[in-house]
Amino acid sequence: MKALLLIDIQNDFLPGGALAVPEGDAIVPVVNRISGDYSVVAATQDWHPPGHLSFASSHEGKNPFETIDLDGLEQTLWPDHCVWNTEGAAFARDLDLGPVRAIFRKGMDPRVDSYSGFFDNGQRHRTGLAEWLRAHDVQELDIAGLAGEVCVTFTARDAARLGFTVTLLENAVRALDEKVFADCREKLVKQGLQFQQA
Repeated sequence: MKALLLIDIQNDFLPGGALAVPEGDAIVPVVNRISGDYSVVAATQDWHPPGHLSFASSHEGKNPFETIDLDGLEQTLWPDHCVWNTEGAAFARDLDLGPVRAIFRKGMDPRVDSYSGFFDNGQRHRTGLAEWLRAHDVQELDIAGLAGEVCVTFTARDAARLGFTVTLLENAVRALDEKVFADCREKLVKQGLQFQQA
């Protein structure tokens, strides 16, 4: 069975948000158009506690987009974003959540970031997404969401490593930096992942 996986389509990643992805809002109509075609749809949601250590504001003298070592992992420091129970963490207002069967929250541990929908960045903890998909007899995943070179790429790579057949829906993905995402795309294609239009 094929499932649709929606990655972090949240207000803080849309234009005007705290960590805005250029044209991030453009994917919402595409997702709304296709989501009803899948019998299994799941979504991930970035869900950080206040003061998360991936936030530049949690490190005196540091600025967003600098990198540090955080408990042995290289960590990009981000603007405060998707703080739980805030409007920024909510799903995009126009996103149709009707077809979504389950939501998997990530990034709740204040000491480790979580780009992938399957694991935290240290691969120390699972979100339960893989097990849920397997329980629904899913073998193939179509992926849409934000941001292309970060959470979408990490999720897609982990999905393939876990044995799912993965397709990224190009017109339903946007990146913070399209050049970086183009490099990620090349690597993902070499790993056997597919790209197509939704």
